[in-house]
Amino acid sequence: MTVKPDSGRRRRRGIALAATLALAAGTVAVPPAQAREKRQAPGEELTTSTRLADRRSVVIGDRFYAMSTADGLYPAAGWHITGEMGGFWTPPVKLLDGVWFGVNGAWLGKQARAESHTVGYGYTRTRYAESGGVRVERTDVVPDGLRAGLIGLTFRADKKRTVRLDVDAHSELMTAYPWGGTSPNQGVYNLQDTGAYEDGALVFRERGKPPVDNASEHDFAALVAADRKPVGHRLGPGHRGPQEPPVICQDADRCDDSEFGKGTGGRLTYEVQVPAGRSVTVWVAVAGSDRGDAEARAALRSALRDPEGLLARKKAARRAVAANTVVDLPGDRLLQRSIEWSKQNLADSAQEARDLRVRVTHEGKQFPAPKGVVARARWLGAGWPDYPWLFGTDGEYTAFASVAAGQFENIKAHLRALRDASEIANDRSGKVVHEVVSDGSVYFGANDDKGNTDETAKFPSAVALVWRWTGDRRFLDEMYDFTVRNMRYVTEKLDKDGDGWPEGLGNVERTGMGEEKLDNNVYTIRGLRDLADLARAKNDTATARWADERAARMEKAFDKTWWKGGDTDQYADSIDDPNDPANDNAKLFQRHWIGVTPMDAQLVRPGQVTRPLADDKRAHVALAKREEECYTGEFGLYHTGTGPTSAEGGNKGPSCDSAVSTVQSERVIYSLGTGIMAVAEGNFGRLAQQRRYTTANARIQLDPDVYEMPGAMPETAPSPDFDPANIDRKLTERSMVLQAWGAYGTLWPVVRQQLGVDPDMGRNRLEVVPQIPPGQSRVAGRSIRLGSGSVDVAAESRGKTLRTVVNTARLDGVALRIGHVLPSGAKVASVTLDGRSVAYSVRNTARGAEVVVDAGARRGASTLVITLR
Repeated sequence: MTVKPDSGRRRRRGIALAATLALAAGTVAVPPAQAREKRQAPGEELTTSTRLADRRSVVIGDRFYAMSTADGLYPAAGWHITGEMGGFWTPPVKLLDGVWFGVNGAWLGKQARAESHTVGYGYTRTRYAESGGVRVERTDVVPDGLRAGLIGLTFRADKKRTVRLDVDAHSELMTAYPWGGTSPNQGVYNLQDTGAYEDGALVFRERGKPPVDNASEHDFAALVAADRKPVGHRLGPGHRGPQEPPVICQDADRCDDSEFGKGTGGRLTYEVQVPAGRSVTVWVAVAGSDRGDAEARAALRSALRDPEGLLARKKAARRAVAANTVVDLPGDRLLQRSIEWSKQNLADSAQEARDLRVRVTHEGKQFPAPKGVVARARWLGAGWPDYPWLFGTDGEYTAFASVAAGQFENIKAHLRALRDASEIANDRSGKVVHEVVSDGSVYFGANDDKGNTDETAKFPSAVALVWRWTGDRRFLDEMYDFTVRNMRYVTEKLDKDGDGWPEGLGNVERTGMGEEKLDNNVYTIRGLRDLADLARAKNDTATARWADERAARMEKAFDKTWWKGGDTDQYADSIDDPNDPANDNAKLFQRHWIGVTPMDAQLVRPGQVTRPLADDKRAHVALAKREEECYTGEFGLYHTGTGPTSAEGGNKGPSCDSAVSTVQSERVIYSLGTGIMAVAEGNFGRLAQQRRYTTANARIQLDPDVYEMPGAMPETAPSPDFDPANIDRKLTERSMVLQAWGAYGTLWPVVRQQLGVDPDMGRNRLEVVPQIPPGQSRVAGRSIRLGSGSVDVAAESRGKTLRTVVNTARLDGVALRIGHVLPSGAKVASVTLDGRSVAYSVRNTARGAEVVVDAGARRGASTLVITLR
């Protein structure tokens, strides 16, 4: 069952997956961390050779993506449209269920067994066992900017051979929305495909108008061809290679097609001359369009004109991604490798579509006429294969990872797309939509939907974050009006009882919660403070004053209203019990992960040091409790902790307090929740404790005993209540194999907290105040993008000497404040900057005492040395 922390019921309604979650107790046993780390190969590739038929593999470009299993086959996968979320896609349409390759009658992945699968920066490679004296290596790549994907088959033989290559393709031209459980559903909306052979290519079309009110005429096309002429072809309803005849998804553990399928098939046959001892590569392209076959043919020609060149350019582009935020963590190489792969995951997540017809579906219950069109949208897809489209919550968390990785352009585009869709769907009210499918369908988040309080409140914070890291005045100017309306909407429309605490759904949507949720109000306070900061940059003093004053009132009342206290040592999850309207602010405690958000959210206040909302004393107590086994498992933070409960089944785990909850625990670990816990620990200088959570996210990405796809951060970790893990589940019942938001829990802790990079580029200011984790002596990072330049940082702790080196040679006119977090209880003997004694200050922060020095606006290296007593 895929249950996302920010989604709950709204993403699951109509999906009917609840029965798939096995609530089995226990933990997942894995080898010791040191043994695992020794097996991790550095560099641009990760290879696995086990359970290839069970592993999903995705290869992604910004206009096209494909998902198979790691053996190169295409079983039915995904659950939004059951069994149809894999295969080949060019958003907003699916093109093919799959492409299969027969070599002298032996199908790759079946008779010719896959021996290994490699994930590289921007490509995958699969090696097959020898069959009939021929070995084949397959390379999959999707060029960016092109609605096409490429598969290169490299043949090698011990002697000169003529190889017959059969290429089977089965179409499934289908829109990303409607889904299987919506009204209408895809069974009604999907039309029959047709197949033809033209100019050496298989040509599949779906043309017509679905028999649904407000549907429009469409012309979808998918083409398959190679970089040479075929010697034969066939057309017919099948052509699925070794997956013919197909098993239809009903109760089957593994299937090949869904009840919604209306595709057709074809085969291209080639003769390939393979010289003795030399290799030859055949390139096969899949191209498509939702605008007819002319665009698809153009994409096919572009893909086949120079496949090797496109592969080389993709690799070069991904090496450019790798060249930003290059970290050196000698005391934590696993986390260092996670940073490298997290940057690639974020680059993989970029998606783009044109002419999105924005229609509000009210959780799939309606299919009205579109309210407007977004001509071009670019975004960070939330997760593959079932969430590759635009989300509010996902993007607002992923924004932190994006700026830390230096990937400014994609997160700016994501926020613009979210604004554009929201303005149309919600009539410029200021409310942010939750979920927009790549065709423009808004599943949830309209004005009359009870939700999105957190997403609307987080939007100004995401804009402020991007503004501080980029200094992009044009971006600030174009987004500012929307951010003002965001916070006006939250405070004026969502606080119906007038108590100062907004209502509505937030990150967690579970039964028994009060009308006012903790995370919504935490992020409302932060959103107001960030809006005030944006307003000051815009010289909008009235808005700045209003937002600061509103935030200050909420902050003053926060602990009294939300701290549950007793032996819970936690904040309440919600207040305002709907079953007890006379007691408006009754505190409800259910142990959901959102209890960490007061420690996660940093507040920018004028004239004050930036710090989290939670006060130090309560934060340390609350975080320590969250580290106990009632809240945290081997792979991170549970969605809902264990303890006394009146829910059916009783307490299913240990107890850390005596409070009786009304809901059942949910010991499912999401990479986002673990990431938020890692960030919260770092906000309070708890880097020894933080490592438990950064390691958890790194392991599910890089540990060969844990990951499904090497290098891909998944949505869900092995968990007591998510057992079996993804790789042991049906392909139609898995959570996401690649999920963007988990990078928040690796990139941000390293760049912002350990390296201490804190920019305000819109005001030409930069603070760098590192904190080295206990037991380590050095952390460093280079080419950390800020504005139009970058900064290098190195921090050391050796004996009684702390050293911070900041190189601003690639920044122009930025006023630098340089410092270091002191070890607990340490006293300063002397401070020098570039070898000279210098005035300094010691400020108390949530991270601990910080020594800071104003280094001025100079370019080049600045070296701060602190000698301790």
